[in-house]
Amino acid sequence: MPVEMRMWRIDGAEPRALTASALPAEKDLHEFLKRDPSLLGERLLVIGSEVITPFGPRLDLLAIDVEGNLHLLELKRDKTPRDVVAQVLDYGSWVSTLSREDVIAIANNHLSQPFEAAFEDVFGGAPPDELNSGLRLTIVAAELDASSERIVNYLRTFGVPVNAVFFSYLEDEGRRYLARSWLAADEEEPAGAGKPGKRAAWNGRDWYVSFGGGRPWEDARQFNFVSAGGGKFYSQTIRSLPVGARIWVNVPGSGYVAVGETLAPAARFDEATVRIDGSWRPLAEQPLGGGYRHRGAGDENDEWVVPVTWLSARPESDAFWQKGMFASQHSACKLRQEFTLGLLEGHFGVSND
Repeated sequence: MPVEMRMWRIDGAEPRALTASALPAEKDLHEFLKRDPSLLGERLLVIGSEVITPFGPRLDLLAIDVEGNLHLLELKRDKTPRDVVAQVLDYGSWVSTLSREDVIAIANNHLSQPFEAAFEDVFGGAPPDELNSGLRLTIVAAELDASSERIVNYLRTFGVPVNAVFFSYLEDEGRRYLARSWLAADEEEPAGAGKPGKRAAWNGRDWYVSFGGGRPWEDARQFNFVSAGGGKFYSQTIRSLPVGARIWVNVPGSGYVAVGETLAPAARFDEATVRIDGSWRPLAEQPLGGGYRHRGAGDENDEWVVPVTWLSARPESDAFWQKGMFASQHSACKLRQEFTLGLLEGHFGVSND
C-alpha cells in the first residue's frame, strides 16, 4: 500500500494531528538533498548534480558513502511509475560502469575543492582505493503511489539495489517539518562488488609506510630503516615490503617525512643490519633513542626492520600533509592513490620515472 506519513503533537493528554502541507515544489527536495544528503539517514558526499549522461538526460544527484559506494538519487517529479523506475534503472546501468577515474572526474567537476579533500571533510579520512564497487538506486518522491511501490518491491526480490524514499511536509503553528519514510528496510550489502576498473591501479612500485607507535623518526632517518612490530597486525605488513620498493613514510599525526628505496628483506631487530656510510652495521648496536624490543616471543611480537636508502628524508618538524591524502592503520601497504602520489612527488622533488 502507498506510504502515508502522519504525525501528532501531544498537548497534555490530547494528541493533535499536524497538518500535512504540499511541498512547494519537488525541486526543493533536490536542493535539500544537495545541501544535506544525510536527510537519507547516513553520511553521504554529493559528487554530482544534474549529471550529464552519454544518452542525453541528466541524472538528478550522485553521491558517495564512506566505503566508496555510489548512491544514485532520482526525483520522481511528474513521471509515471513506469517512467521513473525505467529511468533510474537506465541511469544505474550507466553509473555501474564508471571507473574510479570517471567518478573522480565527475566529483571534481561538481565540487569546489579536490575530491579527496572533500571526502576527508565529510568522512574524516582519505577515500578508499576502490570506488564504485557497490551501487544503490533511490527514487525520491514527495508522494508515492501504489504502482511505484509494487514495481520497486518486485525488483528488490531479484536483488536489484533499488528503494524509494518518501518525504512529507508538515506544519504546526507556523513551523514546517520534513518527515522521511523509506519504502523498505535497506540493510543488505550493495550489489556489484569486485567489478573491474573500480579500484585504483597500482604502479607496481610505490608503497605506503607508517612509522609511529612511539618510535622516534630521527632513529629511522639517521640509521636508514623503517620498522614495525609488537603484534601480528603491525609486523605482517612491514614484512611484505619487497626489495627495491619505493616507500613513502608517514608519521601519524604529523605527515609524510621521507621517500626511499628498500635494500633488503625485513629482519628481526636483533638480527637486522642497516647501511650507514656505505657499510652494513647491526642496528641493535647503534645509539637509538627508542625501544624496539617487545614483550613476548615469536614472529608476531618481534620488531621487524627493513633497511632503506633515503632519496629524501626530512625532520618530523618539516612533515608534509594536505587534506585528502592517503593514510592507513597498516604498517605498510601498496600506495595507489594518484592524488597523494602527485603531491608527494612534487613536494619531495622525486620524478615519476
